[in-house]
Amino acid sequence: MKYRHLFEKGSIGNLKLKNRVVMPPMGTNLSGPNGEVTDHQIAYYEERAKGGAGLIIVEFSCIDYEYGKGFINQLRIDDDRFIPGILRLVNAVHKYGTKLFMQIHHGGRQSSSQLIGGNQIVAPSPVTCAAIGEEPRELSNAEVIEIVDKFVLAAVRCKNAGVDGVEVHGAHGYLINQFLSPYTNLRTDEYGGNFENRMKFLEEIILGIREKCGADYPVTVRLSVDEFVEGGIDLTLGKKISRYLEKLGVDALHISAGNYDSMDKVIETSVYKQGWRVYLAEEIKKEVKIPVIAVGVIREPEFANSVLSDGKADFVAIGRGQIADPEWSKKAMEGRETEIRKCISCLHCIKTAMSGGHIQCSINIRAGRELEFPELRKIELKRNVAIVGGGPAGMEAARVLSLKGYDVTLFEKDDKLGGQLNLVHQPIAKEKMNWMIDYLCNEMKRLNVNVCLNTEATIEEIKALQPYAVFIATGANPIISDVEGNHLAMVCDYEDVLLERRGLVNKKIAVAGSGMICYSVTSQLAKQGNFVTLIEVPTETGSKVTPNTRHMLITRLKNTGVEILTDHQVVEIKPNAVLLADGEGILQKLEVDHLVFSMGTKSFNPIEDTYRKYIENVFVIGDAINPGSITNAIKDGFEKAFVLESIVTNRVVGKELVETLS
Repeated sequence: MKYRHLFEKGSIGNLKLKNRVVMPPMGTNLSGPNGEVTDHQIAYYEERAKGGAGLIIVEFSCIDYEYGKGFINQLRIDDDRFIPGILRLVNAVHKYGTKLFMQIHHGGRQSSSQLIGGNQIVAPSPVTCAAIGEEPRELSNAEVIEIVDKFVLAAVRCKNAGVDGVEVHGAHGYLINQFLSPYTNLRTDEYGGNFENRMKFLEEIILGIREKCGADYPVTVRLSVDEFVEGGIDLTLGKKISRYLEKLGVDALHISAGNYDSMDKVIETSVYKQGWRVYLAEEIKKEVKIPVIAVGVIREPEFANSVLSDGKADFVAIGRGQIADPEWSKKAMEGRETEIRKCISCLHCIKTAMSGGHIQCSINIRAGRELEFPELRKIELKRNVAIVGGGPAGMEAARVLSLKGYDVTLFEKDDKLGGQLNLVHQPIAKEKMNWMIDYLCNEMKRLNVNVCLNTEATIEEIKALQPYAVFIATGANPIISDVEGNHLAMVCDYEDVLLERRGLVNKKIAVAGSGMICYSVTSQLAKQGNFVTLIEVPTETGSKVTPNTRHMLITRLKNTGVEILTDHQVVEIKPNAVLLADGEGILQKLEVDHLVFSMGTKSFNPIEDTYRKYIENVFVIGDAINPGSITNAIKDGFEKAFVLESIVTNRVVGKELVETLS
């Protein structure tokens, strides 16, 4: 077997696992409004079990709904009435030989009054989390003891529901982490002060679970062994905590990092290298003999296998990777790694779940919607479909249609597939975007899609195919702001920079816009030796960048010498100068050699009207109708391809009804 270490059996305590792949807990917001397990949630986890994961650790589950809630529709384990739903979830996962743990959790100061019915949030000490912005109330000694009991009772319920083990959430700045950290625990009673006192809260939870559930019931702890916050837990202290927990009899340690004030270390953006957090697990493994689980942007089977073969950890957690592709494990085990749809770290899953919706994925539209989109059914009659445009929308539509049994011909006027995805230049982000391009291109070959490069799709060529349907995915063009002087030779767009159409070296250059491509363009120009000013103009694409990511990228731009102007607008372009207005309307003249617009895109769809004259079923998808993100493109291509027959049938029925009535 190619990835022998990844797929050899493992153990946590006395529990045997079929392989070393762990799906770590990630909030889905798929629970019901009262925290109950739902059919959608069961389908979501069952899909990952079916895909071959050895262990699934279910998302953080609330042990104290009154004060400990951490999510809008957070899964609950604080009452016996939730046991039947959890049992159904366990049974669904066990069918595939996958084991299931539940992560038990209390938010502490990282909850909010809005989440807990207007109550003041609680913590070991009244230390405010900057990310939350609410001062917590210090827990009384009696309340601490009561919360210990709630953790223990939650574990008992898990065992009664058939759950194979529990993970105690001591990471990411939540309540247990707050007790462990000298930054957030300023208590002077038995639960604060020296190291042993700060450990007492977690120690009592562990010992209580052992007493009620038995010595053989697996208990693991997730730890942030470095909070990346001044005065908080660092790796030295993280090692000491790990050694202490091993002596308490914990069965495994799940090694993570960060808290809400260092969120980019908890949930990484596309600028982080694969496996950057593995070194933390490696350091802890040197300190303990119990199994260690490594986590953090692990995307490729070869990399995951090397973590194990090099002795850096005993298990690897593939989180967002199994959101993007629930068959990650199965494909890796069968040597089909080129078929793995690797996570690109765009954070769409986090954004959708945190904004009140349920978890979704920009490149796997079925994630969280498994019941809405069951497995594809083959069509009965062989039919031709034409797709015009080889970007993400066009290729995703081609992939789905081919899986359904259509003969698909894809026309691309360029010499390569990928569309706007080819324009990402930031090195680490480009690597991840290339994963997506490579995956889709491989699917075109695997599924025998007839790809015609360097080909303009004329209506004659389309008609010759006698297509059942045509999908127009002609993409979008860069937006050039409609201001006086935008026709001047000094004006460029972001494609001019990324495709190196203009010799922009050792020049004074202003970039107007915002968003990932804008920041990439600005960085590239600065590294080419230009003196660059970024006029950060709000745009739709810019709004899709998370605050943490923007802060990181802006800081990097400043460190390369880029001058940043916010709250300014370009009001006029003159030869060798740009006229700007700030928020109060005060004008400023900025002398430049070139102005580069990177303000997003506008739809490019020059062929629809012509096609509709000759073809019955024409669909416009992706940037050609809704420009701006890979999420929209993949979603549009997938959904319209998935329901094609229903749309056509409804259209025909509607047309016949109109003809009958007339």
